[in-house]
Amino acid sequence: MLTMQDCLDYCDLTDDEVELFAEHEHIPEEIAGPMACSLVQTDEGVALICSCLSDLVSEAMAHGAMDKAEHVLHVYAEFRSAHPLVH
Repeated sequence: MLTMQDCLDYCDLTDDEVELFAEHEHIPEEIAGPMACSLVQTDEGVALICSCLSDLVSEAMAHGAMDKAEHVLHVYAEFRSAHPLVH
């Protein structure tokens, strides 16, 4: 049986990326992990996760949560570095 860490290691996702994806989608991390792992297999899925992270930055900024916005921007930058979109 695969653990959550096995899944994250397989698709090169961080705990923060899965946590933020789960937050955006309002689902438990145990469900978000395998979903995100599946999504990063395609450019469309990578774009969807980028959109989720961007939404979270905008939401944090709209609520004046600059620390949260900074954190999500950092996670977003790392995600983009690890999962560049192919055009």
